[in-house]
Amino acid sequence: MTITATRPHVALPARALLACGAVSGPLYFLTSLTQAAVRDGFDLTKHPASMLSNGDAGWIQVTNFLVTGVLMIAGAVGLSRTLEPGRGSTWGPRLLGVFGVSLLFAAVFKADPGNGFPAGSGPATISTAGILHMTAGSVGFLSLIAATFVFASRFSREGHRGWAAYSRATGIAFFAAFATMSSGNANAVVMLAFWAAVMLAWGWVTAVILRTTR
Repeated sequence: MTITATRPHVALPARALLACGAVSGPLYFLTSLTQAAVRDGFDLTKHPASMLSNGDAGWIQVTNFLVTGVLMIAGAVGLSRTLEPGRGSTWGPRLLGVFGVSLLFAAVFKADPGNGFPAGSGPATISTAGILHMTAGSVGFLSLIAATFVFASRFSREGHRGWAAYSRATGIAFFAAFATMSSGNANAVVMLAFWAAVMLAWGWVTAVILRTTR
């Protein structure tokens, strides 16, 4: 039974790439939640983080998507260079890389305004850019969910049952929250659950990368 998840020595360039991936989630949420607290009209119970890309200060969230997307891609490259060959060593990093690319698309194609944000906006409308944003987000989130199960399979094969359970639980919780929100029943409880699920999933990414670094 293989119990070693990474090579005995992680080269400095790979460590730097892994560090980029590890800080992507905390940076994303620090930036998003700070904006959510100070921007007029934004409500965590009504609006997803992507809507922060609208308005005069929308460039902050656009930059947030760009920076964290690049950091996430770097982290995925670091994982691909660091993980021992075996189950999940190829597709785990690739799926996280797709998630990173989806953040770049989310920056280019902004979410549509509406539902009171930016302040004074009316009911949400659907534009081509908005559709592309939602498509990129869906692909990215599903890739991240798939990554949790890929790594769960790897951890299970290596005998790390706690990490396997943590990975599966994260994937199930995130999928449930994403599916419920996507169904159109986005009330206050659903929106808060979705925010929590995204934080849980990105926290899982950080934990896996830090584990690999050690």
